[in-house]
Amino acid sequence: MKKKKAHILPVCIIILFIVTAAGILLYFRNRTQEAFLQLSELSEAAKDEKDIPIPVNPYFDLSVPTYITKLQDTYFLVDCYHDEIIYSDSLDRELNEWEVMTDEINRGHTIASDGVVYLTDDTENNRILVFEKEDGRFIHTQTFSDIGIRPHYIVYDETSGYFYALSSMTGELYVFSREKNSTRMGLKEVRSIEKLNGVYVRSFTIIGKEIYFVSGNSTIIRARLKDLKILEEYPVSPEIAGMVQLTKIEDYYYITISTDVDFNQDYATFIRTKDLHSLASGGYEDIYDNFIGGGTPYYITSFDGHFYLTEHRIPGHSVWQFDVEENEIVNVVPIF
Repeated sequence: MKKKKAHILPVCIIILFIVTAAGILLYFRNRTQEAFLQLSELSEAAKDEKDIPIPVNPYFDLSVPTYITKLQDTYFLVDCYHDEIIYSDSLDRELNEWEVMTDEINRGHTIASDGVVYLTDDTENNRILVFEKEDGRFIHTQTFSDIGIRPHYIVYDETSGYFYALSSMTGELYVFSREKNSTRMGLKEVRSIEKLNGVYVRSFTIIGKEIYFVSGNSTIIRARLKDLKILEEYPVSPEIAGMVQLTKIEDYYYITISTDVDFNQDYATFIRTKDLHSLASGGYEDIYDNFIGGGTPYYITSFDGHFYLTEHRIPGHSVWQFDVEENEIVNVVPIF
């Protein structure tokens, strides 16, 4: 009997080994099939997403357009009150033929690009959104939340290689940089001017190594870009205190005005001056009659050899194209 038992024991061990190995193989076979199925499902989902047509702008008009620009070979329009950014390969297309880059924003104002990534402000959500272009469509790849209060203006500065975004109510300038050889964006630092905390500032202008913040209540501030140390202030009169943007064109500073110091849009206009020191004493020229007037002019941009002005409150005159030749405003035409 002892001999028989001695023979049975090795057989049991072999059988146990075979059963265990079969179980392991079956387990991994099932896991492999499961992984393959998941991979197939993901591939199909990605395929389906690419097959979805790029959305077309559902609107035939603009509702408070704030910004028009050309980035690489594409035109972009920020349609603020329609909560979307639309784009086209031509300015000649009807608005309802433009495609939608995003409708995830709430009262967005501007868009900027370094040629690789596209950043836009999502004003009422206090966010900056990052997009990349893949297969002809724009993909939302990153979100930066809690960007001050109502981030209102963003630009890409080629000299520094940084994106600058302004929190319009806190005096904070958020500096973003793209990782080397990557599309990933990072928040490099936050610079601030305490004097602007609580003041509504709609934009800034970078000129060389300096930055100009338009007046939100009483003065234009010129500061050092690298640390926002204030270099000079230019007092302005109350009726032009609610500025939107300052742009240097030839010998003049062109300034769009949204409201007076009390936020009254009846004072909205478009002015220019050769000397910012003269603004407090009325030393400026009102040039809004070149664009009919009566609306609220907003941001000024430049591309394709022309200047562009967005405005609202005037139906049928939302975007203007114009030229400046030897300090004369010429060739003024409405685009939309």
